[in-house]
Amino acid sequence: MTKHAARHVFTSESVSEGHPDKVADQISDAVLDACLAKDARAHVACETMCGPNLVVNMGEIACNGFEGVNTQAIAREVVKDIGYDQPGEDFSCDTFNYLSALHAQSPDIAQGVNRKKAEKQGAGDQGMMFGYATRETKSFMPTALVYSHQLLLHFASLRKSKKIPFLRPDSKSQLSVVYEDGRPVAIDTVVLSHQTTEAGANRKSYELLEEITRAFLAKNTKLLTPKTRFFVNPTGKFVVGGPAGDSGLTGRKIIVDTYGGMAAHGGGAFSGKDPSKVDRSAAYYARYAAKNIVAAGYADRCQIQVAYAIGVDKPVSVCVKTFGTNHDVTNEQLEKLILSGKVFDFRPYALIADLGLTTPKGWCYRDTASYGHFGRVAFPWEKTDKVDALKDILG
Repeated sequence: MTKHAARHVFTSESVSEGHPDKVADQISDAVLDACLAKDARAHVACETMCGPNLVVNMGEIACNGFEGVNTQAIAREVVKDIGYDQPGEDFSCDTFNYLSALHAQSPDIAQGVNRKKAEKQGAGDQGMMFGYATRETKSFMPTALVYSHQLLLHFASLRKSKKIPFLRPDSKSQLSVVYEDGRPVAIDTVVLSHQTTEAGANRKSYELLEEITRAFLAKNTKLLTPKTRFFVNPTGKFVVGGPAGDSGLTGRKIIVDTYGGMAAHGGGAFSGKDPSKVDRSAAYYARYAAKNIVAAGYADRCQIQVAYAIGVDKPVSVCVKTFGTNHDVTNEQLEKLILSGKVFDFRPYALIADLGLTTPKGWCYRDTASYGHFGRVAFPWEKTDKVDALKDILG
């Protein structure tokens, strides 16, 4: 009998910097960046809500020098940078109403994090976080998500350079990728919904967007086939977009932010949170560990779960899964190695120091808030500098 390859289709999406939830994420992270610039030990949990001509900031902040942080000016600058600068669209950098309900951090939370000895810093919350890596792309990220992000980045470049003058900031992409025996072999379906001006809301414009999409994926993926289906602005019109068309909230795109659904997610959002919040920092560090394990050749896929109790300075559990792709090492050996702290130290103080999360250099938290928190070399959790240390211990 002929053996047939195991086949399935997996889909991931991305949303652009102009999507209302991403507008909110970027404002929250821009506030965080401003606070860390004033005080590297700032504790920030900044949420943003936006809608038609409205931006609201809420949350708790403990920051020396916070009186010098103009959150309204930050919000307006972010919105301007994204490209919402037309008052007639019902959401513009110069005309939206701004409200702030930011307040001091709860002392009950602070006492669980702050310690006389910095290395004894407790986790800023309970919860579980996941990190993931796969060998299927150069960035060690899932294929559908990588090219969903890259496609929107390509269109953002065309919009900002005015090469396609009818494009506006809000957009979404979605790729469905065919896998055979665990390997991506083809793109089954591509969906692109891109906001346009009224002048660009026509079939000719959408045909141009499809042509650009085809050319980009053909050049960068080698996964297009004659059977690949394309849906570009399938409702027929997308003019009202961004916060003018739908509300935006910090933390609503956690699957876009992480692994496109290919790996588990602990549920905690990232944007607007300083690194004492392990929802963010431990998820970054778990990605760091998983990527180094895959880069070292010990697995083709690796997922790491780590869990914390609020105020406790060490994780309460670690779980490693390699989905049957491990090489010369067991999941239990990898868990034991992680818990030993010999290569990766998951204590909140240590992982923050290891990745330089309170003093970013060459990147900022706002950079993470659109097009994914993982897979981009500018971020320190994407380093593969632990490969040799892993090989020294594991052989």
